[in-house]
Amino acid sequence: MSGRTDDLADAFGEHTDADLAQTAAENVAAFAEAYDEDLTAEAVLGRFEDAPYADFRKAFNWLVGDLAADNEDCTDSREFRIQGFGDHAADPTITG
Repeated sequence: MSGRTDDLADAFGEHTDADLAQTAAENVAAFAEAYDEDLTAEAVLGRFEDAPYADFRKAFNWLVGDLAADNEDCTDSREFRIQGFGDHAADPTITG
């Protein structure tokens, strides 16, 4: 686990339970690995503080969407959200 992931898990843990905080931190790490290797914990936490929601899940999902919006290569941020693609989403493994 990276220092970024540990730092984010600790910071997110102030807003939610430890398991959810760890999942959120790992999702940010996966986003960073796929789209923005230079993404820092400080940058993530700064954006998280700007989230327009008090509920951790909603705030985190907003954060992921905000990170994706700034990255032209990321056209679908759902895999990095707390609930992933969700029950009603198309299966991302099926291709035409």
